[in-house]
Amino acid sequence: MNWKNYITVDPTICHGKACIKGTRIMVSVVLDNLAAGLNPNDIMKSYPSLSIKSIQAAIAYAAEISRERVLLMTA
Repeated sequence: MNWKNYITVDPTICHGKACIKGTRIMVSVVLDNLAAGLNPNDIMKSYPSLSIKSIQAAIAYAAEISRERVLLMTA
């Protein structure tokens, strides 16, 4: 999965947040829906311009950026 084929960052769209190419659907919206327990089919019903590949790309993008930054966890 090459997420770069599905994800774009454009300062003129959604304030430069990562979005699914050709849409104004932010990657964070897809991830929030997955985290809330929705399955990809439910998400695609709510956002018909999404495909299973674009949802997988959002997950791949999140995995990539999680390797780039360390968050300090406090107890």
